[in-house]
Amino acid sequence: VQLVESGGGLVQAGGSLRLSCAASGRIFSSYVIGWFRQAPGKEREFVAGISKWSGSGTYYADSVKGRFTISRDNAKNTVYLQMNSPKPEDTAVYYCAASAVGISRTPEEYDYWGQGTQVTVSS
Repeated sequence: VQLVESGGGLVQAGGSLRLSCAASGRIFSSYVIGWFRQAPGKEREFVAGISKWSGSGTYYADSVKGRFTISRDNAKNTVYLQMNSPKPEDTAVYYCAASAVGISRTPEEYDYWGQGTQVTVSS
């Protein structure tokens, strides 16, 4: 599975931004997809995850719950992260990752990673 993130950029606090994770390769719908982020000097952290197939299960870090929404469109082999009301502390490189097993908040549980997209939130 190859993953490519897009949609990052500069956004004002309180605005909105939508990240995309486009996949190619094996059956996309059979993979759990997670979004992670890494700020300078910090460890990579879980942001959101969506279950296989229909994506009926979604999971969020407490820090983004109620502001970010993860969704998937299997017909387009794409997972989205809608970021509403971002805060300066959301500034980071955002990565999407795929797992054939199940949703995990641990980066090591994911098999495939994209190259990342920078999100900068200005105050």
